[in-house]
Amino acid sequence: MAKQSGGNTAQRVEALVRPTVEGMGLRLWDVVFEKEGPDWYLRVLIDKTDGTTMDTDTCADVSHALDPILDEADPIEQSYYLEVGSPGLGRKLTRPEHYKAVRGQKVSVRLYRANENGVKEFSGLLTSREGNTITIEGPAGPMQFELSAVSTVRLCDDEDLFD
Repeated sequence: MAKQSGGNTAQRVEALVRPTVEGMGLRLWDVVFEKEGPDWYLRVLIDKTDGTTMDTDTCADVSHALDPILDEADPIEQSYYLEVGSPGLGRKLTRPEHYKAVRGQKVSVRLYRANENGVKEFSGLLTSREGNTITIEGPAGPMQFELSAVSTVRLCDDEDLFD
């Protein structure tokens, strides 16, 4: 299991790489700096803005563009592996811009604690995020959740893969 760390490191790297990623016509989804076993990984997660599928050539192009920027700025003291990739299917929504990017699409919401009916997981179409409240349209109508009660929100874009 990965241990996340280095929030400030990820923020510094994000500020460095965002102009390059966006200059390549891509969306910077997230930057994560985490330790797995004895190694540290800097993961730059990118997405295409036109809705097409991410490909390995694009990830390689971004990696090659970021290498000299990171080498020159040297924002990380220890050694690490740079990985550039897609946030993938079932991606977590963690920032306001994530919710904006997938508004109208199906998401799953998992709560820290079950509600009064003993239910912990919900799904529906994301209709909004206003402040710290998200609203989804489920089978029984709209449902609102405070982000402080939510453990994860994920995009449900992988459900039809195995039909």
